[in-house]
Amino acid sequence: MRLVTYTFGSGGARLGVLVNGLVVDVERLGASCGLAWPNDMLSFIDNNATLLPALKDGLESANGRLPAGAAVPLEDVRLQAPIPRPRKNIFGIGLNYRAHVAESAKSLDTDKDLPKQPVVFSKPPTSVIGPGAAIQHNAKMTQQLDWEVELAVIIGRTATRIAAEKAMDHVFGYSVMIDISARDNRRAGQWIFSKGMDTYAPFGPCIVTADEIADPHDLRLWLTKNGVTKQDSNTKYMIFDVPALIADISSGMTLEPGDIIATGTPEGVGAGMTPQEWLWPGDVVEAGVDGIGVIRHPVVAI
Repeated sequence: MRLVTYTFGSGGARLGVLVNGLVVDVERLGASCGLAWPNDMLSFIDNNATLLPALKDGLESANGRLPAGAAVPLEDVRLQAPIPRPRKNIFGIGLNYRAHVAESAKSLDTDKDLPKQPVVFSKPPTSVIGPGAAIQHNAKMTQQLDWEVELAVIIGRTATRIAAEKAMDHVFGYSVMIDISARDNRRAGQWIFSKGMDTYAPFGPCIVTADEIADPHDLRLWLTKNGVTKQDSNTKYMIFDVPALIADISSGMTLEPGDIIATGTPEGVGAGMTPQEWLWPGDVVEAGVDGIGVIRHPVVAI
């Protein structure tokens, strides 16, 4: 199932599910069945154990005959970030692809050895933007704005000290994220300011539920700048896979429904190019993960 947050006309953000080119409004579909279903993603994730099967049953029962006002064509809506305002900081994972470790060691003075534990940083909720929204380039803050395509994992069940063998039971679904980074704003090894500024977490276009992704560790992910491919790899090259990341983070910090883990990026970032490349106003970044979707964002000066 592919869940979205969308707006239609002058209305506020609502929860929808993509079905055959239509956005089906979850709350309105539920109301047609006499059920009180939520109209926002976080409330749905909070209760996904009962709501997911109920939504599937509701769609199957409708059998394409959706109630009036419950669906609109996808091209008529504006997609927002699937979770427009996460409750907590996004958990970012640094240096989680072997080739990216090597390019970072050459260009960013990071350790050349593979990390023995996940490198965890965070991006605040205010960094999130939805599909098509502009990435801000503030020349007073950075002259080294960089890109990183990532598979995002969305947690569906509370996880505290979870063993890796049981970690996948806590995954709600997957999405696409671009970890935008101001490379010249790393501060004594602390990355949050470099990676956490406004608009630095493009996110979307949807959340694909975990049952739709047979293996999250065999997904092509890629990124282009102005139509030119910069990153093209596969999640199978992660150093720490999704269960390992959930086990590691939950060993000391409780993961809750709706929490997001951005699982790291492969090689091909701007800092690793010769000569180095950066994002500038007028550029367009497009990124995708096979089986999930594509997001596209202009870079604008502020």
